[in-house]
Amino acid sequence: MAQGTVQVTHTGTSRWRRRTGEYASLAAALEAAADGDVLTVAPGTYRENLVVQRAVTLRGPEGAQGSVRIAPVDGVPLTVRASAVIQDLHVEGQDAAAPAVLVEDGTPELLDLRVVTRSASGIEVRGSARPTVRRCTVDNPAGVGIAVLDGGGGVFEECEVVSAGQAGVAVRSGAHPRLERCRVHHAAGSGLTATGEGSSLEAVGCEVYEVRGSGVQVTGRAAAHLTDCDVHRTTGDGVTLDTDAVLTLADCRIHDIPENAVDLRSRSVLTLTRTTVRQFGRNGLSVWDPGTRVDANQCEIFDSTGDYPAVWVSDGATAVLDSCRVHDVPDALFVLDRGSRADVVDSDLSQVRNTAVSVSDGATAQLDDCRIRDAATGAWFRDHGSGGTLNNCTLDGNRTGVIVTKGADPTIERCTVDSPSEAGVYVSAGGRGSFLNCRVTGSAGYGFHVIDGCRTTLRKCRTERCARGGYEFADGGPDTAYDSGPLVEDCTSDESGGLTPPPAPEPVVQTVSQSPGLLGSIPGQRSTEQEPLIAGAASEEPARTAKAVLGELDALVGLDSVKREVRALTDMIEVGRRRQQAGLKAASVKRHLVFTGSPGTGKTTVARLYGEILASLGVLDKGHLVEVSRVDLVGEHIGSTAIRTQEAFQRAHGGVLFIDEAYALSPEDAGRDFGKEAIDTLVKLMEDQRDSVVVIVAGYTAEMERFLSVNPGVASRFSRTITFGDYGPEELLRIVEQQADEHEYRLAPGTAEALTEYFTAIPKGPAFGNGRTARQTFEAMVERHASRVAQVSDPSTDDLTLLYAEDLPELP
Repeated sequence: MAQGTVQVTHTGTSRWRRRTGEYASLAAALEAAADGDVLTVAPGTYRENLVVQRAVTLRGPEGAQGSVRIAPVDGVPLTVRASAVIQDLHVEGQDAAAPAVLVEDGTPELLDLRVVTRSASGIEVRGSARPTVRRCTVDNPAGVGIAVLDGGGGVFEECEVVSAGQAGVAVRSGAHPRLERCRVHHAAGSGLTATGEGSSLEAVGCEVYEVRGSGVQVTGRAAAHLTDCDVHRTTGDGVTLDTDAVLTLADCRIHDIPENAVDLRSRSVLTLTRTTVRQFGRNGLSVWDPGTRVDANQCEIFDSTGDYPAVWVSDGATAVLDSCRVHDVPDALFVLDRGSRADVVDSDLSQVRNTAVSVSDGATAQLDDCRIRDAATGAWFRDHGSGGTLNNCTLDGNRTGVIVTKGADPTIERCTVDSPSEAGVYVSAGGRGSFLNCRVTGSAGYGFHVIDGCRTTLRKCRTERCARGGYEFADGGPDTAYDSGPLVEDCTSDESGGLTPPPAPEPVVQTVSQSPGLLGSIPGQRSTEQEPLIAGAASEEPARTAKAVLGELDALVGLDSVKREVRALTDMIEVGRRRQQAGLKAASVKRHLVFTGSPGTGKTTVARLYGEILASLGVLDKGHLVEVSRVDLVGEHIGSTAIRTQEAFQRAHGGVLFIDEAYALSPEDAGRDFGKEAIDTLVKLMEDQRDSVVVIVAGYTAEMERFLSVNPGVASRFSRTITFGDYGPEELLRIVEQQADEHEYRLAPGTAEALTEYFTAIPKGPAFGNGRTARQTFEAMVERHASRVAQVSDPSTDDLTLLYAEDLPELP
C-alpha cells in the first residue's frame, strides 16, 4: 500500500496513448507508463517490489531527496531490466538471499540512490546490463556492497559503500565494471575484489579504507587496473593477488597497512608505476612462487613500521625495480630460493637498518646503476648458488659494503664503496665472488677483507684511505689447499704502488674482530653435545665458595681473556655487596651477559660456573643453569611463544637462563617469524625478574652483534660482551691430554707432537668445533687403539694405555 501517489507525465503525441495522471501505486504507474515517460513519486514509504521494464524515468520529488522509501517486506525491492533513469530514491531490503537493487539488462542510469539494506548485496549488476551509477550510497552490513556478476559491466561514478558485511565491491564470473572517484570503507571483507577468468575491474581516483581484510583482492585469473587510488587502514594486506591474477597500479598510494602492503602469489603479475607504498607492518612487496612477477617503475617504498624486509622475493618469483626508491626500512630487498630473481635498475636503497640487499638459497640479484646508502650491510650474498651482479653501483656510508659467505659467487663490476665504517668488502666461510674495477675509499676498517682462504677474484681494484689497510687476506691455516686464497691481478692501493698476490698460507687462524656490521658465516645446526672441558659439579652437591668455583674456572684450558672478564665482574659484585653491608652506596651492576664465539669454546661451561659464583655471593638463590635455544622458546602459532618463554624463565628462577644461538630469534631473512614475540617477552621478563634470573645469550660473534644491533631493547639489558676465542693447536692438545688422563690413557712419545701437527692442519671452517673437535679426536684415537690392541693376544699395561700417532684419525 503506497502512502503517496505517482504522477506519470506522458511524453508521447499519440491520442491513443495512456493519458497523463496520478496512480496510487508504483506498480500501477509502471504498468501504465510507456518508454520516455517520467514517473514522479510522491514522498512516502512504498512496500512494493518494483520491476522497471521500460525506458522510463522514475524519480522522487525535487528538493526532497530521500523522502521516497522503497521498502518491501522481502524479495528484491528494485529490479531494472531496461534503459531507464532511476533517481532520488531510498531503497531498503530485508532479504538476505536477494539484492536490494538488481540491474539485469539495458543501460540504465541510477542517480542519487541511497541503499540502506541487510541484503545479499546492495546493488547487483548481472549479465548484459551496463548501467551508469552516479552518486549512489550503499549501506549493507549484512552482505556485499556492490556486486557485478555474470558478464555484467557499467560505470560507477562518485559512489560510496559506507559499510558491507562482506566485500565492498565484488566482481565475478567475467564481469567488468569501471569505478570512478568512488569510496569504499568499513567492509568486513575485502574493499575491492575481482575473481574468476575474464573478470576485470577498473578503478580511477577511488579510495579504499577501514576494511577488515585486504584492500584490493584479485584472484583466479581475474584482472584489475587501478589509477590514482588510495588504499589504507586495512586489517589485512593492502593488495592481494593470487592464482594467475593480473593487476596494474598507476599513481596509487598504499599506506597504513598492518600486514603486507602488496602480496602476490601463484603466477600473478603486478605492474606498479609511480606508486608509493609506506607505513606497512610486514613486507612492502611480498612476491612468491614460480611465474609470479612484479614490475615497479618510479615507485617509492618507505617508512616500514615492522621488522621485515621491504621487498621479499622467494620460491622462484621475479621482481623488477626500475628507478625506484626504498628507504627507512629494516631491510630493503631479500631474494631467497633457487629460481628467485630481482633486477634493480637506477634505484636508491637508503636508510636501511640492517641489510639493503640479501641474496640466499640459490637466488640471483642483478643491480645496475644503483645507489645503496646508510645501511648496516650494503649487499650480502649468503650461500652456495646465490649470486648475481652489481654493476656500476655506489655503496656509500654503509657499515659494510659487500659481504660474500658460504660459497656465494656474485660478480661486482665498476662499483664504488665509499666511507664504510668497517670493511668495504668482506669475504669469509667459503665465499667466492669476482670484483672487477672496483674501488673502496675512506674505510674505517679494511678495504678488501678476505679470510678463510676464500677463492675470491680481485682484478683492477683500487683502495684509498682505508684506516686498517687496503687489503687483508687471512687464510685458513697450513691445511689450506695450494690453489685456495684470493686471485689478485693489477690491484692498487694508495698505501703502495701495487698489490701482489697473498703469500702462501701461514699457520695461524684469524678471528674476526667484534663489530655489529661485519657479519661472518651463518652457523650450522646447533650441536647438542656438551662442550669438552672440565665436567660440572652435580646439582645435588653442596654449594661451593666463589673462590672454589673461580679455581675451577682458572683450571679450564685457555680462555685467558674470559677468565679476566668473569673475575672483574665477580669483584664488582663482591665489592658492591660489601659496600652495602657497610651502609655505603653500591654501583648497580647488570649481571646479564653476552657470550660470543665459535662452538666448543667453553661458553656453556663458563655460564654454569658463573651461576655458581653468583649463588655463592648470594646474588642468586640456586645458581643452576637452564639451557634453551630457539626451538624451546618459539611456538608455532600466535601466543604460544610468550607461554614457552615464560615457562623457560620459570625453570631458571634463582639461576641462569642460557640462550644458545640467540641470534636465531631474530633471523635476517625471515619475513614471517614469531621470534620477535620471544624477544619482546624476554625484554619484559628481564626487567620484571632482574633480581631472580640472570640471562646469558650466546652464539657466533658476528651473528650475535647483528642480533644486538637490531634489537636495542635487548642490547641495553646486558652489562658486557665476553668473546671466546678459538683454541690454538697447543690448547687443543692440552684438552686431549686432560681427556686421556681422566680415562687412564697416556700419550706415547711423539704422539703429542703428532697431535699438534694434526690440530694445526685440521680445517678451521664453520664446522670446526674447537674443544668438541679435541674430544672427538680423543674418542676416535681410543676407537682406533681398541681395534689395534684387540688383535694382541696378551696385551701389556702399556699396550692397553698408550696412544700412538698412528691412532690419529684422518683429517676431515
